[in-house]
Amino acid sequence: MTQDPPTEQPRGPLDGLLVADMSRVLAGPYCSMLLGDMGATVVKVEGPAGDDTRTWVPPEKDGVATYYLSIGRNKRSVVLDFRDPDDRALAAELLRRADIAIENFRPGSLQKFGLDYGSAAELNPGLVYLSITGFGTAEGAWLPGYDLIVQAVSGLMSLTGDPDGPAYRAGISVFDVMAGLHGLIGVLAALRQRSETGRGQHVEVNLLSSAMSGLVNQTGAYAAAGVVPMRMGNAHPSLFPYETMPTADRDMIIAAGNDRQFRSLCEVLGIPDVPDDPRFGSNADRTRNREELRPLLVDALTEWKADDLFLALNKAGVPCGPINTIGEGVELAEALGLAPRVELGTDGRAVTLVRNPIGFSDAQLRYDLPPPELGEHSDEIRAWLRGGDERRDAV
Repeated sequence: MTQDPPTEQPRGPLDGLLVADMSRVLAGPYCSMLLGDMGATVVKVEGPAGDDTRTWVPPEKDGVATYYLSIGRNKRSVVLDFRDPDDRALAAELLRRADIAIENFRPGSLQKFGLDYGSAAELNPGLVYLSITGFGTAEGAWLPGYDLIVQAVSGLMSLTGDPDGPAYRAGISVFDVMAGLHGLIGVLAALRQRSETGRGQHVEVNLLSSAMSGLVNQTGAYAAAGVVPMRMGNAHPSLFPYETMPTADRDMIIAAGNDRQFRSLCEVLGIPDVPDDPRFGSNADRTRNREELRPLLVDALTEWKADDLFLALNKAGVPCGPINTIGEGVELAEALGLAPRVELGTDGRAVTLVRNPIGFSDAQLRYDLPPPELGEHSDEIRAWLRGGDERRDAV
């Protein structure tokens, strides 16, 4: 009996690409982690003090900030002090060899070190160079780019919180994450164009522009119609019921986004005649008359426990969900077979992190390296940059 030939294991879609990651904190490191997950070799360039997020505690895992751990996997750390001529030369050599560079320094500050896009492109015309700033490189170049500030000035905080209460920030650095994702999209598009032209280019994103795009219908309301949306708590300006509603034991989200879903909601709740009321016949009617409709729904909802209602409504095709803690959210993802956690490293370096959410049918994600200690790979990367072997997989 003959044996079938061994099947080649799927590779990461970005295998063979080298990333020079000169970014810090969140937007850039999040982008570079996703590139590393997809197979790219990521060299994280850190100053002598290391990435700020290494010290952002609590919480921590075995003395290491979980903030840093959450965006640090699949990277190799080298310490390079740009003020030192030898280290600066090594950074330039890394850019010469790289396919992708990522930086989020203050606009113009890398030029004095010869590590800006113009200098790097002279060394490496094929380089795709991503710059992430807070407010762009024109009149806003001097402003520091902090997610919390952008949440305030973009208008997001004016939308978050109770109508009669104070404005609130989102629970995460939402625009750092958006900018990192927008940067990743730009990098992948530039790589696609490079495959046709052989030339790299400068990709630029900034937190405020990501906010303008990411606020979607809210900024769209102002751009298209001059409407200034204001905070409505958990209510939706254009849909009802589409918000937090009470049950017998805890609040949950009800998201009946069309007439069919609303009718199904009322049937489950035992109030099947409500959709026939002309005040509630269409979404526009329900939104306009939400104050009359809400008590009818609340009276029926408070007869149910949240977990029971979650199952009953979803079986009836009505989107809904209880308001979970982060832990309950992770456990739900596991119960639904989404495998949200992944283990990296061995022995004393083992750590469990949240996996990359992207799935490929003919490629696989990589979880080879736990988040590196500061300068963990400095010796080998320095030797590689000084040597003649330029292969990406030699790092």
